[in-house]
This record gives sequence, C-alpha cells and structure tokens, in this order.
Amino acid sequence: MSNVKVKRYFPIVIVVIIILYSVFTIDYSSVSDISFNMIKSVMGGLFQPDWSFVYDGSGEDLISLLLLTICIAFLGTVLATILAIPLTLISAHNLWKSNIIVSKIGKFVCNVLRAFPELVYAIIFVKMVGPGPFAGVLAIGVHQIGMLGKLYTEEMEAMDEGLVESMTAVGANFWQTMFYTRFPQVMPTYMSLSLNHFEIAVRSAATLGLVGAGGIGAPMIFAIQSRAWDKVGIILFGIIITVFVIDTFTGYLRKKLQ
Repeated sequence: MSNVKVKRYFPIVIVVIIILYSVFTIDYSSVSDISFNMIKSVMGGLFQPDWSFVYDGSGEDLISLLLLTICIAFLGTVLATILAIPLTLISAHNLWKSNIIVSKIGKFVCNVLRAFPELVYAIIFVKMVGPGPFAGVLAIGVHQIGMLGKLYTEEMEAMDEGLVESMTAVGANFWQTMFYTRFPQVMPTYMSLSLNHFEIAVRSAATLGLVGAGGIGAPMIFAIQSRAWDKVGIILFGIIITVFVIDTFTGYLRKKLQ
C-alpha cells in the first residue's frame, strides 16, 4: 500500500521541487529598478496609440508590415506543408514494417528540425541569405516541417488499416493504397493541422523581425528601444486584431474540414 502511495505522489513531489528550485534560483535584483513613474509612462503610451502609423503609403506603416508578416507566415506554412508530406512517408512506421530503421531516421529528422525555435532559425538564415522576409519564410518553414512532420506521422500511424488491407488483398500496390485509401483518410486532418500552424506562424512571424527577418517585429523593437510607447501600442493593437481575424477565419475553415 505504501508503494502505491509513493508512486502516486512521486510526480507531484518532483513538480513541487522543480517549482521551488525555479522560484529560489531566479535573480530578482532588477525588481528594485521598477518605479511607479516608469509603469505610468509605459501604460500611458500603450493606451494612447499613435494612429498616424496605421497607414501613410510609405510601405513601412502598420498595415503594410502586417500584410508582409502574414505573407511570411503563409509562405512558410505552405513550404512546410509540402515538404512535411514526404518526410511523413519516411517517418510512419506502418509504411516501413519490413525496415523500421527508416521510420526511426525520419522521426529523428522531425525531432531535430522542431528542436530549435523559429527565432534561432531566423538568426541563422539572416546570416545565410541576408536580412529580409525570405529569411523569415525559411525560418518558419524549416521549423514547421519538423512540427507538421511529427503530427502528420502520428495521424498516418493512427489511421484505420482495414481499407488498406482490403485493397492489398485484391492486388493494389503501395502507391495505389496510398493515393486511394491513406491520403483520402488523413488529408482533411492534415489541412486542419496546417491551418492551425498558420495561426501559430503569424504569431511567430511577428517576432522574427526582431533579428532582421522581415515583418512587423523590426519597427516594434525600434519603438521599444526608443521608448516610443504610443507606437508600440498601435503595433500591439494591430497584431492582436490580425491574430483574432486569422484565428476566426481558420477556425471556420477547420470546422468545414471536419
């Protein structure tokens, strides 16, 4: 009975230890630098946004940069969706029953690609291809190849094999079962996953400009550094509205795919 209690409470004890360790090892010395006037200045600027930055026709205004951010996220997600499918064909163990090492290699590639956040990839690609939106597209695309590859693989492995076995029994080959049975079953879910990750990519693309990968991030970091809180406020307001609209639209599409 005591062993049962130990097994039950052991995970809770571990979590509590981790929380306590995190709380007591963080340096709180910078808290003393916070002042009421600083908070008042920041909040006052955020809630009095600079509406003149919304659109001025220069191509460096809020609307233009938000559209650029959406384009970066969209192209990155399209790239990831296309390249994640062949990676799925390598990673799914039910497609390689006679040679499981292939699926293990595919899953290892997925794990490596998704191990690093988009911001790290953005820094790397900015150095490789130069600053700009293309680096942002590559950063989002490479990261999401790993993310979508993992999710696609799980769906492929969880699908009903009954129809595949029926087609195989009447003489269908691998590609016939793939295009007439497997893909029709999983494709609606794949599209729903891609739409969900497009939402995530928009949020990520909004920060990639911090390291020179295009989008709304660059003017936001410049505004923060110069303490132009009214400009920061309108940028954050624009990001919130954009994410809300995209979430609503993609949520509607996902319901249609179910």
